[in-house]
Order: sequence, then C-alpha cells, then structure tokens
Amino acid sequence: MRFSVDAHAIGQHLTGNEVYIRNLLQRFAALDKSSEFIAYVAAEEAAAWIPERFQLRRVSKNPFKRLGWDLPRLIRRDRPDLLHVQYTAPLGRLAPLVVTVHDVSFIEHPEFFPAARRLQLRSTVADTVKRAARVLAPSEFSRQSILRHYNLSSERVVVVPNAVSPGFRPISREQAVAAVGSKYGIARPYLLMVGDLQPRKNQLGLVRAFAALLRERPGMPHCLVLVGKENGYAERVRAEATRLGVRGRVHFTGFVPDEDLVVLYAGCEIFAFPSFYEGFGIPILEAMACGRAVACSNTSAMPEVADGAAILFDPRSEADMVRALRDLLLDGELRQRMERLGQQRASQFSWELSAARTLRVYYDVAENARRAPAMAVRAATVTKP
Repeated sequence: MRFSVDAHAIGQHLTGNEVYIRNLLQRFAALDKSSEFIAYVAAEEAAAWIPERFQLRRVSKNPFKRLGWDLPRLIRRDRPDLLHVQYTAPLGRLAPLVVTVHDVSFIEHPEFFPAARRLQLRSTVADTVKRAARVLAPSEFSRQSILRHYNLSSERVVVVPNAVSPGFRPISREQAVAAVGSKYGIARPYLLMVGDLQPRKNQLGLVRAFAALLRERPGMPHCLVLVGKENGYAERVRAEATRLGVRGRVHFTGFVPDEDLVVLYAGCEIFAFPSFYEGFGIPILEAMACGRAVACSNTSAMPEVADGAAILFDPRSEADMVRALRDLLLDGELRQRMERLGQQRASQFSWELSAARTLRVYYDVAENARRAPAMAVRAATVTKP
C-alpha cells in the first residue's frame, strides 16, 4: 500500500494539528514496515520530524497554492492508495480520502472566527467530509457534533482519540522549578495554562479569575504563566491584567518547544484549562502525564477527556473558576489525589494505539477502493443481457 499524508502543519507551530500528525507519522514507521508513506510538508524544519524511510514532498505554506496546485499535482504523480488530510482536502477525486476533523467550532461557536475564515471552513470542510470515505474524530463529543451537522452515515465517522507523547512524564519538581526560574525568570509558585492565545481558549477569563483569587487571598504568593503562540488577542489579555492590577503576576512565554513545555508542566503547582470549546484538549493529558493536578472547563470534550481526574468548572463563571483554583491550591490532599488520578487517566492514551487504529482505517478504505472496480465489472457482467 502507498499512503499519502498532508503533513503541512509540522514545523508551523499549529499546536494540536501539528502534534497530531507528527505523532501519527512517527508511530506509523514502527507499526507498518511494509507500506510506503509519503508526507507532504511545507516547513524546512519538518524533515527532522519525518521518519527516514518516508518520502518527502514539498508543498507551499500558502493554503490556496497547496490545495489548489501543489497537492493535486503531486497526488496525480504519486498515485497513492489513500490521502489523509486534516479538515480540508484538495479539490477533485484524486485518491480515496480520509479526513480528520478535530472539532466543528467554526459551526458551533462562529463568534471565535473572522467572517472570511468561518465561511471558508464551512464550505471546504463540508465538501471534504462529503467526499471522504472515513472521517476521524478525536472524541465521541466531536463525532456526535460531526454527525449532527453533516449528512453522514454513522459508520463513516470513527473515533480515534488523541494521546500524549512519552516525553511528557513526571520529573523532579525541584529541578523543574529551578529550570523555569533560570530560563523564564519565574521565581514564584505558579499556575499554568497552555494554548494559543485566542478568544476560544479564554485566557481572559482565567486572568480575571486569578485576579479575583488574589483579592480573596491577598497572601497567596502565586503567579500565572500563559504558554502559547501570541496574536492580537494577547494584547487584550495583557491590558486586562494591567487593569486588574496583576500584570506583574502574569507571565507570557510565547510558543515553547516540547522540551521546555515538559519542564513548565512539571514545575507548576496546578494546571488550568479554561477553554470554551475543545474537540479533545491534549494539554489536559500532557499536564496529567507530568503529574500535575488539573482544573478544566466542563464543556465540549473536556469532561470526556478528564473522566473524573480533574476539577471541572464553568468557563463562563468567574466564581466557579475561582472555586476550582482555590480548592486545588489550598487543599493539599485533594491536589495529590487529582495528581494520582490524572496520571492514571493519561496512561490510558497512547499514540501507538491511536496510530494502529488509524492504520486500520487506512487499510479498510484502501482495500474497499481496490475492490470497488472489480465488483462493478462483475455487476455489469451479471446484468448484461
């Protein structure tokens, strides 16, 4: 079999999309030594993440050129048994198609998207899932959302959970705190949040809850660390921290590599994830795998991922968020129990299992596509007068 994968996200700091496809490709190499894999990449540094025996094809970082010209041209040349994309496929029936749709937030929460982006996703994702032989979803929540919004048979939408990389593991708290202090200048105990700075992730709400917690408990020594790629929304978060008088206690690291991220998780006192909407929520598992207690939103896929191993809160309620943070910070016994439960929960997910399930879908789709012409010929022969 020859499988082609649109891996343009690798090396472009596209967070969850990049983590997902990078980990799948690495596990494919170990699980399937007989098939041929072709990865379509856009960033120069992506080659370092692709298994050596996989073929590389360069595509443009510009999505219009990538989808409109590069991928169609390369797929016609490569003639794969299957093409796997995330969200949007190139136009035309170039190869049997598998698409991963992590969430449909652009439909269910359009307020978080610019109008042009929202309209583009509505159009291209609808076209892609219509043409796809299988749609992969990372959670049952996302699967049900996809089925609710698209006219698909239930068997075409398959849950393949995301996971957590082995590098996210417990390490010495003391060493982690020292490393964070040395590299990022953070000397206080800290609460951590990881995610691109954008309205959907709700860093604004977390800053407000953190400020309220400090007003309630003025003797608390903690600061808040926000990890993630910045954009215009970051200035709104900074301005709000200034308005609330906590700007000196809120640290912005920008995007950080995985090796730094592990240390930041390990050094924090608790991890908070106040997102309004997630199709999965990989940072929840990463924090748990690093042995940290988690407080996260009670919406979308997050309760499914946490499964009783996190303190849940309403992300739209400042009081509820303050309650969750306060309980974890002040109740050491509760915090330790959630740390144990979190590690147990994270251990139930692995990229090896996710890759194996994805490969089963690949083979099923590719073999069905190969059988279809022969079956059509036989049917025509039987019905011929």
